This record gives sequence, C-alpha cells and structure tokens, in this order.
Amino acid sequence: MLIDSHVNLHAPQFDEDRDAVIARAREAGVGLMVEISDKLSTFEATHGLAMAHDDIWCTVGVHPHEAKDYADLTVGRLAALAGRDRVVGIGECGLDFHYDLSPREVQAAVFRQHIQAARLTGLPLVVHTREADDVMAAILEEEQARAPFRFLMHCYTSGPELAEKATKLGAWFSVSGIATFKAATEVRDIIAGLPGDRIIVETDCPYLAPVPYRGRRNEPAYVGHVLDKLAEIRGWSRDEAEARTTDAFFALFDRIPGPSK
Repeated sequence: MLIDSHVNLHAPQFDEDRDAVIARAREAGVGLMVEISDKLSTFEATHGLAMAHDDIWCTVGVHPHEAKDYADLTVGRLAALAGRDRVVGIGECGLDFHYDLSPREVQAAVFRQHIQAARLTGLPLVVHTREADDVMAAILEEEQARAPFRFLMHCYTSGPELAEKATKLGAWFSVSGIATFKAATEVRDIIAGLPGDRIIVETDCPYLAPVPYRGRRNEPAYVGHVLDKLAEIRGWSRDEAEARTTDAFFALFDRIPGPSK
C-alpha cells in the first residue's frame, strides 16, 4: 500500500478543504497516514483527526521550533498523552539550528525528554534535525548507550556523517519530496546508501511538495511521486519500493496493525 508517514493535516493550510484533501489521498491509493504532532496546544486537533478516520494515526510531541514554550515538558506528560488510542509515535522532536526559534540548550533538553518518553512507552521517536549534525549525533549516541530506543530520522537532508552514525544506531530514515528537487544531489546520494530495510516515505504536507507540484501546497496524494523517486534512486521497481517501504513502516510503527494482522 501507499503510506504517508508524516502529514500535518491539522495545519491551517488545510482548514478550507481538509476533508477533500483526505479524500484525494484515498483516491490516489494512500492507505494510511500518520498525522504528526508539533506542539501540545494543537494535539487535540491532531488526535481528533486520528480518532475520526480509520486510516489516520498520530504522534505526540513538540517540534524544536516550539521548545521554548515547553521548557518544563516532562516524560510523564508525554507518556500520558501517548497512552491514548491511535497514538503510535513520540515527536516530532529534535534540533533545528537553522532558524534557532528556541534556544539550543532548551531544544536539547526538550529533545531528551522525548527520548525518555520513547523508551518508557516503547514507541518510535520521530526526529527532526537541521544544521545540528554534531550535536544530534552526540545526543543520539549518548542516549542510545544509556538505554535503547527506536527512532526515525524524518525527512533526512543532513550530512553523510550523521546518516552513517544514525544507521549504526539502528535508525530508520524517511524520504520526502526534497529527493525530487533538481539541486538535491547530495540528498539523493545519501538515500542511495541507506539501509534498504529501514527506508520509508512521507510528504511532510503542506510543505515540500515534490516535482511536478513543487511550489504548491503539498498533499498526501502526492506521496507516490516520492516513492517513484526513491525507486529510481535505489534501482528498485515501483512494486519493490512499495513493498520495502511498507514493510519498513510497519516494523517501525508497530502499534499499527499491519496488513497481515
């Protein structure tokens, strides 16, 4: 099946036609979507989407941009929300040193709370990282050595060194529409070397629409274009790419019943 592992359907960009966007995704063959939490103030909307649709699941977490507003975030609060029905992951969380919308030390502290919540709940961690390769690698290595947890490097566009270190730590990676961008040669080179059984696809809608929709609002219906590019990069057939990414998805998000369950 086609799976969009990272959607932001609660975003205001979808307020006028959210139901139509979901319908178009289904018409395009998308069988499952994971609605991503970016801050707890919108978690009820995120969770509500998952509760209202059998093919939508969700996560709970705080994006690094929002970390400044959640400096007192605790493992207990995250774990309690993660105990709700249809919550299947912790995040989106991590480090973003490009915009620095939250102090770096606060981003790191909040990120570590998410890691602890992932351990406590057994749910996978959805990791955002931008221009923070060295610090991200250090935190992941330190925390994984302390006690293991599963994690996804979402929309991976960082460097080859972090990709190699994350791979050794057991990371999954998700590929987005950026892989279709003409200038994204390094991204494609890294994708070509990732572990074939730990790659999944996403849109990150409404952002990062793939070619041929680049510059428009992104939608889950476009995830097939990402899958096609992944297949091209890896030398897989479309069917093989779909099968491999589906298997990798259910291995990571194992709270979601797979096709055989």
